[in-house]
Amino acid sequence: MTSTSCNAPQELFIDIETYSGVDIRSAGLYPYVESDDFEVLLIAYAFGDEPVQVVEASCITGAPVLTDPHFLKIAHNNAFERTALGKWFGKYLPPEQWSDTMILAAMNGLPMSLEAAGAALQITDQKLDTGTALINYFCKPCKPTIANKGRTRNLPEHAPDKWEKFKEYCRRDVEAMRQIYRRLQAFPVPDWERKVWCLDARINERGVLVDTDLVKSAIAVDDAFKAEHTKEMRMLTGLDNPNSVAQLKEWLDARGVSCETLNKASVADLHKEATDKTTKRVLELRQLLGKTSTKKYHAMENAVGKDHRVRGLLQYYGAGRTGRWAGRLVQVQNLPQNHLYGIVAARELVRARDLEFLELCYNNVPDVLSQLIRTAFIAKPGHTFLVADYAAIEARVIAWMAGEQWRMDVFAKGGDIYCSSASQMFKVPVEKHGVNGHLRQKGKIAELACGYGGGVSALRAFGADKMGLSGAEMQLIVDQWRAASPRICNFWRKTEGAAKAALQNPGRRFKVPTCEVYYWRDKDALRCQLPSGRILTYWGARLDNDGSICFQGQNQTTRKWEKTSTWGGKLVENIVQAVARDCLAVALLRLDQAGYDITFHVHDEVIVEAPEGTPWQDVAEVMGRPISWAPGLLLRGDGYETTFYMKD
Repeated sequence: MTSTSCNAPQELFIDIETYSGVDIRSAGLYPYVESDDFEVLLIAYAFGDEPVQVVEASCITGAPVLTDPHFLKIAHNNAFERTALGKWFGKYLPPEQWSDTMILAAMNGLPMSLEAAGAALQITDQKLDTGTALINYFCKPCKPTIANKGRTRNLPEHAPDKWEKFKEYCRRDVEAMRQIYRRLQAFPVPDWERKVWCLDARINERGVLVDTDLVKSAIAVDDAFKAEHTKEMRMLTGLDNPNSVAQLKEWLDARGVSCETLNKASVADLHKEATDKTTKRVLELRQLLGKTSTKKYHAMENAVGKDHRVRGLLQYYGAGRTGRWAGRLVQVQNLPQNHLYGIVAARELVRARDLEFLELCYNNVPDVLSQLIRTAFIAKPGHTFLVADYAAIEARVIAWMAGEQWRMDVFAKGGDIYCSSASQMFKVPVEKHGVNGHLRQKGKIAELACGYGGGVSALRAFGADKMGLSGAEMQLIVDQWRAASPRICNFWRKTEGAAKAALQNPGRRFKVPTCEVYYWRDKDALRCQLPSGRILTYWGARLDNDGSICFQGQNQTTRKWEKTSTWGGKLVENIVQAVARDCLAVALLRLDQAGYDITFHVHDEVIVEAPEGTPWQDVAEVMGRPISWAPGLLLRGDGYETTFYMKD
């Protein structure tokens, strides 16, 4: 792999095709390349704008350019190329020497896949659609048949014509990637953000230790629990398959219990209404058996490496609108909460696979298993987890950016924002567990629902109706919250005004009056510069026929690239969450520079693996330090120490 020019270009575009017996979709990248049969098959590369070369990896004995800092290596989802090529050539390939078109696409509000990003940009060298069949043929084990003489892997000699097509597919990927890079390479990425990206790569490479004994035992306990209670349910109902919705509905109907569905909510309602002892027990069993408690345990089991660490848990810039991280594999961003009494004892009972005693101590074994998922992440011997998070980070950021002084005063004095909000709304003192304490919950749901322009429907989404509040009462809460926070309401309007002005005047920058946020419209998109210097992008943004703001975005359900609308409250939500994300990013850099080993992070929380005896307060102090681009923003870190991950 050498340049064909005397004056070698400084850019090297790379795409590879590989083989492994491990399923990368369920196990992730690291067990995939750790497999004994892992192999790099093809390497397609191009120096600068030179023609793309495709070589069989077995023909290359060394590739010094991969570690040469004078060359910027560019790939799409370069974590795959870096890790796979590093494994293949036996070298560590530092992320500082790489760039990633997938990340550039995400930063520009585009889809992250090569195919979808290319389609959105309407590039000429589109990714070929023949790839899936060829990857399935050459990159994965095959089923032995009489026709293929019992082989379990397809090699080039088994289908030379397909192999040539596979080379063309690999070559086209480099051409597509290069066009995307050329289209987006001028997009400004702050130097500090580049450091965040490199740190993210190292955090994913470090991974976190998994208690594999607990994982295997939890799966075994769940299997035993389901077998035992399915047997009981079969005996009570006489059904061959009591887990069948159709069969169970028919059985219930015969007992005078009619229902449209058997989802979680309807079964709970039916259980409350049932008077017959047998029916009540069957519905109770349906609730217990319907809880999925081991999916994440299976995910851990699949993704764990030979050293019992799971890697690649975080997707940098996974939320393209704000740049926040997304979860992968085990999905640490949405782990179940734990409020379990005697959590240490519960872990030991599961590890001992003592189902009988578990049921004696806890009336809901699936719920226990669910609450113990977090605890499967453990610190290595001689170490502990230092867990620290930002206290009310979004509430602090929005108050700072909107200039809502009474809120900043609350944070400065270490007050409870939910109590203070309720006090402002209802014009009476509110103290947690004290005078007018019952109003705190209304202040809490108002804070959660109303900060980004939400109304009655937002309150319902946060459970206001389940508190017994009527529609009129919820509307009153919305009105009272907005009256108590006029500067935040003004923030929505001013932000929308700046964005619309930018769309009406391409090339000009418009500042949001309350903070250091700027909007402008260039030839591609509406850009929003944050106080940190990072830029949010709304691709193809314009004013719609009704005067509202619309842009092109990827539908998170259908994954289609389509028109999406937004408004002031939503723009503020994007800004606030993005600034909170940038605060976390700064804290990650500071912690890394201070020598802390970050294993992963979740929303506004950081999990550090440190030698026993290291105080968590030191980590929280780093997180609470002022940030130069956010003068006046009051940050505070809280935390605790634990040998296994949990919510304190």
